[in-house]
Amino acid sequence: MLLGSQISLGPIMPADFQSLFCWANDIEAIRLDTTYRPVDLVQHAQWCEAIGKDPAMVMFAIRRLNDPAIIGYVKISNIHAVHRCAEFGIRVGSETNRGKGYGKEATALALAYCWKHLNLNRVQLVVFGHNARAARVYAAAGFEREGLLRSAAFVDGEWIDLVIMAVLRPAQEVSGGVESRLARTAGASSAPAMPLDAAA
Repeated sequence: MLLGSQISLGPIMPADFQSLFCWANDIEAIRLDTTYRPVDLVQHAQWCEAIGKDPAMVMFAIRRLNDPAIIGYVKISNIHAVHRCAEFGIRVGSETNRGKGYGKEATALALAYCWKHLNLNRVQLVVFGHNARAARVYAAAGFEREGLLRSAAFVDGEWIDLVIMAVLRPAQEVSGGVESRLARTAGASSAPAMPLDAAA
């Protein structure tokens, strides 16, 4: 379990499935990041069964500290072992839990997990152009805008631009890992430390 000052990230539990089903059919929330299509119980059960079985995906439930109720989730998907990259997604389920810093803290915890546990070098996402609140959260976490797909999605009767954002592994995470160990080992000799890419 990953702990923050307000929330924790932990495993999805069977007791969370009902909330996840409701959020999957919340048209107001859905329109912020995808096209709405109703999800039936069979589809939802299949999706829940798949959680944890895909080696290229990690999902976390977001919970307030000392409260077992799920308030959202984080999804790290398309994890690529060779390219050391993945895609990021997050949802805070209820409007009453938005704007309180939960999403910001969950994003920071999830990115730390990507660097320290998955050993990723790049995490990317796509955000709808009109979802300014999400874009601000991502920017605060270190994501930078890399491109724009104009009128790339048709949502709720209008064409939406898609903004591509990404964040790279922080320099301190690299210097605190393999490179720093190589440097310490090389300190006893006159030979310079081998660059990380060359060591791979």
